[in-house]
Amino acid sequence: MALEVAVKAAAGAPHLPGDCPFSQRVLLTLEEKKVPYKSHLINLSDKPEWFLDVNPEGKVPVVKFDDKWVSDSDVLVGSLEEKYPEPSLVTPPEFASVGSKIFSSFVTFLKSKDSSDGSEEALLTELKALDEHLKAHGPYVAGEKISAVDLSLAPKLYHLDVALEHFKKWTVPAELTHFHNYKNLLFSRESFQKTKAAKEYVIAGWAPKVNP
Repeated sequence: MALEVAVKAAAGAPHLPGDCPFSQRVLLTLEEKKVPYKSHLINLSDKPEWFLDVNPEGKVPVVKFDDKWVSDSDVLVGSLEEKYPEPSLVTPPEFASVGSKIFSSFVTFLKSKDSSDGSEEALLTELKALDEHLKAHGPYVAGEKISAVDLSLAPKLYHLDVALEHFKKWTVPAELTHFHNYKNLLFSRESFQKTKAAKEYVIAGWAPKVNP
């Protein structure tokens, strides 16, 4: 039986997946594990009644396990790993936090209006650290096989790519070759192509945060 999963719909296009990296992370996990699922695309500015009935907080993503809707992408990814252990996506503990500060550094730099506040340097430091890690351990964070940490990073790196190019005309330096190879590896996976939001919806999602 297919698992039911509720994720964000694209703003203005309720039949398409939206720009929530946490929703995409859960969909990527389902795709990589080949778990059959049925997606409910939720318009977050006009949430359907049934959705609020089963999930009063109104957050996405949520997955229905044994008649209970469960939220929080960390919890969901852990539950999917338990219930569907093959193929394993477990990240070795020593690699679990690789790249974990990239997303917050990206958001700070994206919202920054002051080019001398150090936010660009802080992001570059995190990206260089990931590049160095991949140089030593790649092509994925934990080596030859994709794992949960990659599925968490992939949507965030996509947002970073799309939003910084659009709003800041900024791209990751070409010399971070291991980073670029990694990103291309992730973005070219079938699971990613099937679950990503179109660039215009990623841009639309960040626009109010960049220019409030």
